[in-house]
Amino acid sequence: MAISAAQVKELRQRTGAGMMDCKKMLTETDGDMEAAIDLMRKSGAAKADKKAGRIAAEGRVVIVLSDDKKEGAIVEVNSETDFVAKDSNFIEFAEEVAATTLADKPADVAALSELPLASGETITEVRTTLVGKIGENIKVRRFELLAADADSEISFYQHGEKIGVAVVLKNGNDALGKDIAMHIAASRPVCVSEAEVPAEVLEREKAILIAQAQESGKPMEIIEKMIQGRLRKYLAEITLLGQAFVKDADQTVEQLLKASGAEVTSFVRFEVGEGIEKVEEDFAAEVMAQVNQAG
Repeated sequence: MAISAAQVKELRQRTGAGMMDCKKMLTETDGDMEAAIDLMRKSGAAKADKKAGRIAAEGRVVIVLSDDKKEGAIVEVNSETDFVAKDSNFIEFAEEVAATTLADKPADVAALSELPLASGETITEVRTTLVGKIGENIKVRRFELLAADADSEISFYQHGEKIGVAVVLKNGNDALGKDIAMHIAASRPVCVSEAEVPAEVLEREKAILIAQAQESGKPMEIIEKMIQGRLRKYLAEITLLGQAFVKDADQTVEQLLKASGAEVTSFVRFEVGEGIEKVEEDFAAEVMAQVNQAG
């Protein structure tokens, strides 16, 4: 049967798919709109399965807070390219995922994926449809939930769409909280204080420092003093309180907080794609390989 332009338009409005895909699905289902939608969803699922193994190391970080700033969620949603990360459909999806994370407080990403969005479809279903529509692998990678007590509030800072920091600040104010979050975005501390540095991190660094110091040929008692000094410097570099404040290098973050009578209880810093091994593509080699195959 002939498929009208009105039918194609309706299917496009309901699914967001391309015109040619809509016409193809309507043709295959003899103009049955609901059957065409079902077929399109199945097609999207198939595309999503094919793309699931592809590396998604771009995307965006989204932070949402409750109205009273006592609860927060920070979420990373990935795409394959920066271009898709700026697509309005991708942005809307990422923001909905973040809002759902804050509202429902799931235990992990698997639980989050089964939660419904405003449309009534689960995050997995919406993601699958989006993969079929956009043509890239899309992944809800991780999230963290934050909570503040009666004397604390959550502040945040976002550097573009790729770096996000949320800070739980006690006895402070929003301006100070944003300054601290901005500092964390720039300086990448591992934790708040020396007491929170994981023992294995400290032991690994100490082993490296001992090996370096022993090459100097100095006596062990001198080496011990050298190591202690270098460890103090290392701890100052990786802890929030020990770092020089980015807006005023003459004072540490600890001194800044003490001057305000404030305290950082916790923080979360997400950067898009950190820890994901990206594949470096050699475009020229790829073209030559195709030429050789054609020959």
